[in-house]
Amino acid sequence: MATISASERGRKLLEKCTLFDALDQEARREIVSYAQRRSFSSGQSICRIGDPGDSMMAVIVGTVRISQPTVKGKEIILADLQAGELFGEIALLDGKARSANATAHTKCELMVLDRRDLLPFLERNPSASLRLMEMLCARIRRSEERMSDIAFLDLPARLAKTLLHYPAPSTSAGTIKLSLSQSELAAMAGATRENVNRCLRDWQRRGILELRDRWTIIRRPEALRNLLKLA
Repeated sequence: MATISASERGRKLLEKCTLFDALDQEARREIVSYAQRRSFSSGQSICRIGDPGDSMMAVIVGTVRISQPTVKGKEIILADLQAGELFGEIALLDGKARSANATAHTKCELMVLDRRDLLPFLERNPSASLRLMEMLCARIRRSEERMSDIAFLDLPARLAKTLLHYPAPSTSAGTIKLSLSQSELAAMAGATRENVNRCLRDWQRRGILELRDRWTIIRRPEALRNLLKLA
């Protein structure tokens, strides 16, 4: 049986990205033909704020972390993108510099689409342009929701929302297991690590979750959901 190359596997996965699922087979093959595969090791920078916005990227394997620095030298984690998700579309469309940092949170494979190829393609394929606008609107809505959460929700509610919404599979026992440090959770919830630690320890005493090494194991997800309902 013939083995499929890494590049071909990446192209097949790119065809399944949300942006292109409204296209016919010929159009998908065309856009995929422009893509270039790139690999990054864990912790490696993919792009930084201020870099030229000359491409859009799709995550094929691994997790890409999108973040922004704060004035105090810390970091706000905006999203951890999984396989099938796209990033870099804002700078690609307006031609301006990157507005956030992208880092390989794990070992990653990306498919890169250059601006000089993608813009003419979008002009010829209005359905893809509409889908891209939908994706941008969804990003804007999430950003607005995040700002509203920081302004109006207390830390327990923000932290509960962060834990429940982070992409992670449920176990057979119905628990949720996350491999995130308290510093990472603080950067996602807009809080200090010390306050996050106090909140997690309180939930551990109440049997809502368990802290084991770097793992946060949510034993009673419904308790966090109820907390959000009361927020």
